Amino acid sequence: MKCQYCEKPATFHITELTGDAPVELHFCEEHARIYLTPSDEPKEVTPSLAGVLAQQLKVGQTAEELAQLDQRTCPVCGVTFYEFRHVGRLGCPHDYICFSQELEPLIMNIHGATEHVGKRPQHGDHSTDHQTRLIQLRREMKEAVEREDYEQASAIRDEIRRLERKHEKRPGEIPD
Repeated sequence: MKCQYCEKPATFHITELTGDAPVELHFCEEHARIYLTPSDEPKEVTPSLAGVLAQQLKVGQTAEELAQLDQRTCPVCGVTFYEFRHVGRLGCPHDYICFSQELEPLIMNIHGATEHVGKRPQHGDHSTDHQTRLIQLRREMKEAVEREDYEQASAIRDEIRRLERKHEKRPGEIPD
């Protein structure tokens, strides 16, 4: 999404709830700083609201911190925080640990709690180790293909298939 005032990507999305209907605003860093900086000139929004938002966000500092945070990468699956922010999906269960400080307020805001209190599957592996291992292997296979090390890639592919078949076995089945 682009900034309402220029062609730069919108990195700040503000929903104003001061009028009859919510108003969505989309700004790049520069225009968000201008919008959120309290001024003597009247705006569509009361200056006190803009002042409160500016204090909470500390726009300049937040943008720098966000740029640093965007570079952080999960050591297991390789997803960056930037990818999460733009795609909206995490890469593996380990990301919840890797980005916990940033995700906790988001999860709390969305769900009202940070611990699961609903139903869980009765059958199946409750451990994320299997999924994590598959994600690691897929990343290694992709890297091997990029290096054009096709023998290594095929060995990793076979390992992935073996793990997937093993995981598909029902309890009580005799393994191959």
